[in-house]
This record gives sequence, structure tokens and C-alpha cells, in this order.
Amino acid sequence: MQGVKKQHLPSKICVTCEKPFSWRKKWEKNWDNVKYCSDKCRTQKQKHLA
Repeated sequence: MQGVKKQHLPSKICVTCEKPFSWRKKWEKNWDNVKYCSDKCRTQKQKHLA
């Protein structure tokens, strides 16, 4: 993803809050498995699904 402008980064929809979020460098090796936009949404996944 080196040299890509921010507006051209891939994005996904968060499973918990249903808001869009963009690719981040820390997710580079794991982008296909990323489902949540933040740790807060990841920890609240059980509350949302209940």
C-alpha cells in the first residue's frame, strides 16, 4: 500500500457499529480478517449480537 493516497485506501464496514473504516498500516498483513474498526467495537461484539 506504499504510495497510495488516503482517499484510495480500501475500506470495510464495522460489524459492530456498522460505520466505514479504512485500511491501516498495522492491519497490512491481516486485512482480510479485520472485522472491527476499533478495540472498543471488538470488545462490544457480544453486547451487539445479544
